[in-house]
Amino acid sequence: MRPLPLNAHRIDVTFYARPTAIVARELIGKALLHQVGPLWVGGWIVETEAYLDKGDPASHSFRGQTPSNTSMFGDPGTLYVYPIHAKYCMNAVTQNPGEGAAVLIRAIEPVWGIDEMRRRRGFDELRRLTRGPAMLCQALGIDRRDDARCLLSDEGLGVFQAHDSPTRPVASTRRIGISKAKHRKLRFVDADSKFLSRSF
Repeated sequence: MRPLPLNAHRIDVTFYARPTAIVARELIGKALLHQVGPLWVGGWIVETEAYLDKGDPASHSFRGQTPSNTSMFGDPGTLYVYPIHAKYCMNAVTQNPGEGAAVLIRAIEPVWGIDEMRRRRGFDELRRLTRGPAMLCQALGIDRRDDARCLLSDEGLGVFQAHDSPTRPVASTRRIGISKAKHRKLRFVDADSKFLSRSF
């Protein structure tokens, strides 16, 4: 594995094996990194959404396990990638195996491998690179083939806590782009970020 581009440690299983809304909130400010060829690409997580295992009709797990959402029922720290409109969204599985809970990573502040992200996205402006879940996956080179990778041990993919990371102000809002359970404030954002998919 190439050395990390920051002074940080990988988030371990105890972080993910907790209630999903807590994980979603505390992912704000963590570093998401994916190795693409010789490069690390990624940035600071600034927007997430929690999708619960019980009583959440907006969650992919609401109707039970299927061949397409199997990874969502995996171990905490598993990557769940699903297709949407010929693009992809990435989630970190939470809680306990078999429960079907996960956090959608909606946006990051791009920091590392920006030229590679620009190439993949076809835009130069930083704010157009990773401000939405499908844009994020495209910029980081994540697709369905990455489904079920392990954020805990995969040498080329992970979420990291920077040793000198500042505290970020976190706000909660309603989730975006869903038709069910719209009233729940399960979207978490860095309140100072300019890289959100939508203002709050």
